[in-house]
Amino acid sequence: MATPITTAYEEVIDFIAAGTTPKSITSFQPSAAVKERVADLIDREKNNELSAEEKSELDHYMMLEHLIRLAKARAHQYINAS
Repeated sequence: MATPITTAYEEVIDFIAAGTTPKSITSFQPSAAVKERVADLIDREKNNELSAEEKSELDHYMMLEHLIRLAKARAHQYINAS
């Protein structure tokens, strides 16, 4: 059984492996399940209710989010240069 963070990584890997364009990168969104999990972890972090494992999971989500934002910013540069 895949963990929630594994699912998020697999979504990004599948997206990249399927072939991307600057336009598709700018419109990439994680699944509803991933969004819901991240929102839950963030809410629970605000209330100091995360285990060490959940904190690590949230850190992974934040790293993925940062990478996607950087990719989207770069994709916008490619689109605007065209």
